[in-house]
Amino acid sequence: MPEFLTLLPPKESLDKLLRNLPDPQLATETINTASALGRIIATDLRAPHALPEFSRSTVDGFAVKAADTYGASDSLPAYLNLIGECPMGATPDLEIIPTTTAIIHTGGMLPKGADAVVMLEYTQTVDNEIEILRAVADGENVIRIGEDVALGDLIKPKGSAIRPAEVGGLMALGFTNVDVAVHPKIGIISSGDEVVHPEKRPQPGQVRDINSYTLSTLVEKYGGEPVIYGIVADNMDAMKTAISRALSECEMVLITAGSSASARDMTAAAIDELGEPGVLVHGVNTRPGKPTILGVCAGKAVIGLPGNPVSALVNGYVFVAPLVRRLLGQDAEELRPSVSAKLTVNLSSQAGREDWIPVKLVPERSEAQSQGGFLAEPIFGKSNLIFTIVGADGLLKIAPDATGLSAGEMVEVILV
Repeated sequence: MPEFLTLLPPKESLDKLLRNLPDPQLATETINTASALGRIIATDLRAPHALPEFSRSTVDGFAVKAADTYGASDSLPAYLNLIGECPMGATPDLEIIPTTTAIIHTGGMLPKGADAVVMLEYTQTVDNEIEILRAVADGENVIRIGEDVALGDLIKPKGSAIRPAEVGGLMALGFTNVDVAVHPKIGIISSGDEVVHPEKRPQPGQVRDINSYTLSTLVEKYGGEPVIYGIVADNMDAMKTAISRALSECEMVLITAGSSASARDMTAAAIDELGEPGVLVHGVNTRPGKPTILGVCAGKAVIGLPGNPVSALVNGYVFVAPLVRRLLGQDAEELRPSVSAKLTVNLSSQAGREDWIPVKLVPERSEAQSQGGFLAEPIFGKSNLIFTIVGADGLLKIAPDATGLSAGEMVEVILV
């Protein structure tokens, strides 16, 4: 019976894999910015012009020279002569000189000579004069040219994800199209004579394919394009054929099941036969997911994940997500969204092993406050029970140098 190689910590395992991969060749495409939500920017984007391109008002009120308002108050207002109104969407054809003012609306272009705007609420109109009841400083209630973005500023670096805010910002600068990274194709193979398609009713001894679909959605979440190659029987030739095809058509290949040390588990052997350097890591010091394989064939990552659904998904976050990010031109290290929570029970762990525990987040309430922070309630279950993680809001990591965590301790929960 084959044995696992020396178990490596997850970070060391991933680093070893990354060192053996060539720099990714980023494929790009140009798409409409309005449809670019979630895509990864392929080139550094710099401002083609200042934003705003003209000084404008942030309030409804009166354009003034700030010095004309100094000392103004409710009891001793300043009086300015009204000379007109600033049109919206056009350049004002008037000039503010000392002791004069003009009506201006939010977003309107500041007229020549003005350097501030008095809010409408702090004024009164008396015949053709405007009473100023509060002083304003130079630049108050005004956005100046380039205050948002200056000409040539780096507005978004290569590798950044486009969020709703970026869509608006790019449109404001006239970027109606944007170059983005093409979704890298990630091949997904499920193996095992006992695995059947989800639409089939499993016979005794059979189970439905779960991993192809959880991993597909994980790949999509991180910007990849999953390509499902179906279920491969426990046969070396069939396994090699499936992996070889996936390698020729995709940038990375995932195989679920066939990674443990048993007579019928042939994933590692197939990887070794399909290209150098082959298997780099067989066995990771983590729970769940110890029987994980990391390899490289023909310059492409090949990852063998455990068949147990929780193990496969957790290690998908640990190993697959960083590699998809790398193929998109991003840093493999992800700033993952997380929340702090108070652990509800003691958790034990084996020193040297990294443990990932599914947890449910429950709002913490106290008599002193109607809403407090969160409680982290671990969900205990075996790694072949998918609903162990279905009921979870996130994952709690117990670091390898810890032997456990105590009830009441504040912990970081990575949201999934």
